[in-house]
Amino acid sequence: MEKWLCYGSMGVAGLLLLTFLLDLIIGMPFSSNVPSGESSPFLMVDLAGIIGSGLVGYLAFSAFRDIR
Repeated sequence: MEKWLCYGSMGVAGLLLLTFLLDLIIGMPFSSNVPSGESSPFLMVDLAGIIGSGLVGYLAFSAFRDIR
């Protein structure tokens, strides 16, 4: 049970990390209506999401190593 919880946490953290990185780099899926050349209004949200999902991914990986 604990291993599946760690796998799930790492998967969700990775998916969110990918989503926030894509939004920061190419403006999809959240900032799609911002004209090109302008900065995204969600820049701080993207950065906080990247940091948060990276932290959750690290904690899930660390917990996974402890149970093995």
